[in-house]
Amino acid sequence: MIFFDQVTAGYIAPDGSPLPILKDLSLKIEKGEFVTIMGANGSGKTTLMRLCNGLITPQSGIISIDEHKISANDHSEIMAVRRRVGMVFQNPENQIVSTTVEREIAFGLENLGIPHEEMVARVENSLQQFDLQKYRHRSPAMLSGGEKQRLAVASVLVMDPAYLIFDEPTSLLDVQHRRALLQLMQSLHQDSSHVHTLINVTQFPQEALISTRLIVLHEGRIVLDAPPKEAFLQVDLLQKFGIVPPIEFLVFKELTERYDQVTSLDDLLLPPII
Repeated sequence: MIFFDQVTAGYIAPDGSPLPILKDLSLKIEKGEFVTIMGANGSGKTTLMRLCNGLITPQSGIISIDEHKISANDHSEIMAVRRRVGMVFQNPENQIVSTTVEREIAFGLENLGIPHEEMVARVENSLQQFDLQKYRHRSPAMLSGGEKQRLAVASVLVMDPAYLIFDEPTSLLDVQHRRALLQLMQSLHQDSSHVHTLINVTQFPQEALISTRLIVLHEGRIVLDAPPKEAFLQVDLLQKFGIVPPIEFLVFKELTERYDQVTSLDDLLLPPII
């Protein structure tokens, strides 16, 4: 479980004064959930994600990742947290460090001290899972944008993190590669053989429909936390915070205001873009 207990976090101004982005935030994410985080620029989405895997630490409050805790005065368990929380960044080039695809997938396993035979088996399985076998000896720089993103996901997932965070991973992808990545997220969540807890930060409301929970941030605070279908019915509230719901929810709102006989959203819902 990820648990934020009255967490305030942000950055330090040039004069040394704190600049809080998240303010006294409390949040609980249970194992197995698929959570979407949305909010306008500057709402605290990326700060929240970086707190989850110890890239930054809170100015006050406590963050618990299962049995591991991080606070302003105690950073001793940061490495344990990072082993449990994998993160896929918006731009895969920001996290790719090795000279070949195969070595990139093996990089994290080497840092974890995984035995050689197990590491070889995991890398081979990952290459197959993400359809990267034919690129194993190729430089990541020679891959397409979608292939780089698959490599970034493979390199994180091969370490078997308990929690997997995607920080706007589709924002630089075309429609085809965006659909493929969303299908991967959904398959990970539905995998009955392994419990994956997924958190997806996105600017695209339609993506939230494949998750089980939508959290909206505004000025460092949670202003909405509900299943996506319920959240998107609150059209006026979301638009106040800079989020335009998917078109079918806007149509449903218009129809229900004009025609009393329209009572169900299901017939208007379009399939998620995956």
